[in-house]
Amino acid sequence: MEVWVETVDVLDRRGLAFFRVHGGVASYTGKVEGWHQGVSGGKPVNNVDLPDQLFLRWQSLVEPQAYKIKIQIPQWVRDEMVRPERVLCQWNNKWKTDYREMITLGMAPGGIVKAWVGGSCLGFKEVGRFQAEVEPRGPYLNNKGLYYRAPNPAAQAWIDQHGIPYGSW
Repeated sequence: MEVWVETVDVLDRRGLAFFRVHGGVASYTGKVEGWHQGVSGGKPVNNVDLPDQLFLRWQSLVEPQAYKIKIQIPQWVRDEMVRPERVLCQWNNKWKTDYREMITLGMAPGGIVKAWVGGSCLGFKEVGRFQAEVEPRGPYLNNKGLYYRAPNPAAQAWIDQHGIPYGSW
């Protein structure tokens, strides 16, 4: 299900805020129901300490609806991010010391968000499943109701035939 990320902001454990560390089209795999495993797109964020809170605002293009959420990152996630782990990378068949240095967010219709922590060669561990709230000011905080775009024709055809599978996330 297609989404448009308006912004991801990060408050690190030092209390420093980093605004708009990500935004734009969120990658997706074409899988309609359930969650994809692993990273399907991302943007590196440099000079940020371990995260304390993430602030996410996005548009679910299939509904359409704008959502917002604040996610508190638990201490165990920060512990995972600094713990080295020796692993055989499947993509190049070489051993390396890796870290779970990435937090991945998945967004679904109905305001459902899941977060995972993982590394380039390490598997992802689920951080949690969260319920966002509707952004009362609408998309782009402009009260105009103008969304990024409608779903692509193939996605719209699938939705017209099957509906939105809200319970699968």
